[in-house]
Amino acid sequence: MTTIHGEVADGFEGVREAFRANFEERGDVGAAVCVYRDGRPVVDLWGGVADPETGREWERDTLQLVYSATKGATATVAHLLAQRGELDLDAPVADYWPEFGAAGKAGIPVRWLLSHRAGVVTVRPPVPLADALRWQPMADALAAQRPEWEPGTAHGYHGRTFGWLVGEVVRRVSGRTPGRFFAEEVAGPLGLDFFIGLPAAERGRVSRMVYPKPEVDLSTVPLDLVPPEAREFVAALQDPESLNNRAFAVTDPAEIDFNSAEVQAAELPASNGIGTARGLARMYAALIGEVDGVRLFSPETLASATAEQAGGVDKVIMFPVRFASGYMLPVETNPLTGPRAFGHPGRGGSLGFADPEHGIAFGYVMNSIVEGAEDTRASALVEAVRAAL
Repeated sequence: MTTIHGEVADGFEGVREAFRANFEERGDVGAAVCVYRDGRPVVDLWGGVADPETGREWERDTLQLVYSATKGATATVAHLLAQRGELDLDAPVADYWPEFGAAGKAGIPVRWLLSHRAGVVTVRPPVPLADALRWQPMADALAAQRPEWEPGTAHGYHGRTFGWLVGEVVRRVSGRTPGRFFAEEVAGPLGLDFFIGLPAAERGRVSRMVYPKPEVDLSTVPLDLVPPEAREFVAALQDPESLNNRAFAVTDPAEIDFNSAEVQAAELPASNGIGTARGLARMYAALIGEVDGVRLFSPETLASATAEQAGGVDKVIMFPVRFASGYMLPVETNPLTGPRAFGHPGRGGSLGFADPEHGIAFGYVMNSIVEGAEDTRASALVEAVRAAL
């Protein structure tokens, strides 16, 4: 039986039980969950194994790569620049990044990058991974890229390009890379253990991700065995030229080893944020209120950042989603803790979000990357938080 470490406040004991059940019933290997309410932690738990290859245990300060939950941190940087009057989210991207205006993109506003409406979801040809990790070659490739649809007419998840697109605007406006800006303006003031671009000195604290084999391999399952309502999606997964596949194949090779030191040290602001559940929850807590004297967003910025920009079936991931400006919003299948919640999940299970209506901020990180609908670990924790409200 996995030993669960940490504390929960009175009334939140159900979160501890759900966290324990994640190990015993839902496949967690090493994980942590943290919840803030009204600027103070009410849940701070961790347990399991950080590195199955060595047996290293998950400690209070173990760091975890969170894939697309990074996008919430990157969006926060853009909104801070807007709050300071340095960035107009409704101005054309080309005002700040002139090269981006090529190939029919001159009229795309910054907000469409944040809300996945720009259509710049692919890169052809893919950029060699070593060049992408150096940043500028990928930014140059995206500046030259033609959109996959008429910008503003639809939304499609910019799963990998989001980080370079928003990040290059941040760099042009602030003179700092998005990772450096986040470190100096967000993580520093709040004392967060969260990095976009991991310092070498922190490498020893990072957990090793593990990838359990899925029960069903959708890339090879015969389509006639797939339920009709999922057949179009599975067919897209099996077609290398589908928008779904091309949107995630922007580097060569397309598959990236996120356990590698080189990848963790680079800045990939869509996908390689590394931190603790505590760091993720604390950031979101400071977006909706004050945390130890620090508040990141004004009420006006919070309203602008979290207003819905797009909703409905997504052209890339092919199921219904709702986007604000850089954050995802609740949908029927993932209601979070209330209709005003906002945040971002990450591949395989990680999740960070805030709910201003209930004063809740939440972070969950784990190293067992479970794909597909069978993963209910984060939702079980959120349900337990909702029951405690």
